[in-house]
Amino acid sequence: MTESLRSVSIHVPVLARVEGEGALDLRIDNGEIAELRLRIFEPPRFFEKFLEGHLYSEIPDMVARICGICPVAYQATAAQALEKLFGVELDPWARDMRRVFYCGEWIQSHSLHIHLLAAPDFFGCSNAIELARIAPEEVRRGLRIQALGNELMDLFGARSVHPVGVRIGGFHAAPALSRIKEMRDKLRAALPEAEALVRWAARIPVPQDDQGFVSVAMRHPDGYAIEQGRIGVSDGARIEAEAFDDHFAEHHEPFSTALFCTYHKRPYLVGPLARLNLNHAQLPEAIKALLAETGLELPSRNLFHSLAARAVEILLALHEALRLLENYRPPDSPWVPVTPRAGVAIGCTEAPRGLLWHRYEMDDDGRVVSARIVPPTSQNQGRIEEDLRLSLLNFGLDQPDDALRLHCEKVIRNYDPCISCATHFLRMRVART
Repeated sequence: MTESLRSVSIHVPVLARVEGEGALDLRIDNGEIAELRLRIFEPPRFFEKFLEGHLYSEIPDMVARICGICPVAYQATAAQALEKLFGVELDPWARDMRRVFYCGEWIQSHSLHIHLLAAPDFFGCSNAIELARIAPEEVRRGLRIQALGNELMDLFGARSVHPVGVRIGGFHAAPALSRIKEMRDKLRAALPEAEALVRWAARIPVPQDDQGFVSVAMRHPDGYAIEQGRIGVSDGARIEAEAFDDHFAEHHEPFSTALFCTYHKRPYLVGPLARLNLNHAQLPEAIKALLAETGLELPSRNLFHSLAARAVEILLALHEALRLLENYRPPDSPWVPVTPRAGVAIGCTEAPRGLLWHRYEMDDDGRVVSARIVPPTSQNQGRIEEDLRLSLLNFGLDQPDDALRLHCEKVIRNYDPCISCATHFLRMRVART
């Protein structure tokens, strides 16, 4: 029996568990995927143009406005780039506290994604409120951990949303020892909760979806890379931030306003699972033992293990923050003097969602001539499309349209995409022959 072309349009105008706006076009012909396009409708935000003409001292506060969830990543990357160009050697106190500040962002962002955005998918819930009905203690625990991350960001940033504490050369101010003592007590108290979170996340049943992919993340010989290191690739490459354009290329697709990025013409993965795949040997021994207990084997070829990877990184961030704050003493000065110079400034750090790369051309007065920022989500877009294709084949193209749509949403949400700091994402059209 020959079936005529059947076109089904599925419209999801608001999907509040993903940041950004976009669409997915899926066409299935004779049981095969004929078209799969992830279309992003990023409105022009002009941040790179906004930065032109501004003094180096203004840049940290300006780039913090790019994202309300991970402002620290943008501040730390910009500061790192400019400090390198200006020949600034951070005081050891400032270097350590930058890492603590970044740990706070990992804690809050990962906890938000696990409990409010991703986990409901794996329990058949449409939102976190439904999840809280069947896992109330787990959701409360997640919110407590997220709040602790926000508090750690506030400690060094003066506020947790668009913080203003970073300056080129260090910080504007140093927290009092009394506040650090309070924070240390809270971090210690959170460790058992974070360990329980890792066990819970590892037990969540996820689709068995084995795929081959390229992992890209920073690596550092002395520890788990967050704010320092070289770019590492699962093929063994080690790349300096200054050589980014020699290996990675951004390009436009006609169906999307967002840039796609490839590694030697191949899509690649950035983010917590890529980091864990490349850096799991750098984890503290206590976390390695916990991972062995859960049975999660690394490196993993299942992208749905990203949720467990975020839980592991929350525990790591708590350990790191506590370690670096253990012998805290307020410095004589929280910053060192800065003398601007002309040249090209390049920096790279690990935002919660993955590799973040900045490039600034500066003039003699320390003003921005041009800026270029490559965020993690644009780097993951090609990998998301590839994952959707492979995952749908594994899921079964003969599934009902609603089931296909929900599976696609689950795959996309798993990457925690932050497309344009909006609150809706997926409209999906399915056409079948």
